[in-house]
Amino acid sequence: MTDSGPTPEIPPTGPATPPPGAPLDYSAGTGYVGPAPSQDEKTMAMLAHLLGIFGFLGPLILWLIKKDQSPFVNDQGKEALNFHLTLLIGIVIGIITSFICIGLIIIPVVWLLGVIFSILAAMKAKEGIAYRYPFAIRFIK
Repeated sequence: MTDSGPTPEIPPTGPATPPPGAPLDYSAGTGYVGPAPSQDEKTMAMLAHLLGIFGFLGPLILWLIKKDQSPFVNDQGKEALNFHLTLLIGIVIGIITSFICIGLIIIPVVWLLGVIFSILAAMKAKEGIAYRYPFAIRFIK
């Protein structure tokens, strides 16, 4: 074997990490573009997702209070509110169809999906990552 010289450097692939404090671009499929959220903003976004487990009023109130103060909380509050309004539609459909026994399956499934996805979203929001639910009707844009 012969050595033909130094091997060329291969540039690293994948997203570059921005310097600390620089605005983050979350536009790669998430819809949020803005400054990096502070710890308080991450906590408020997490609460918006977790309060949705108890109904859509929690995310609605938190979003209305914080939407003008933080772009991250505004984005995540709208996301949580849209998802839980979508779940409300599923619950109403379950109640209506419970007369033919299908709703007795729909209601617990919708509730369980709401709890699971709310916890996942809260964990991502706590990390400062804008979360998008896999299914949600965008009532508020």
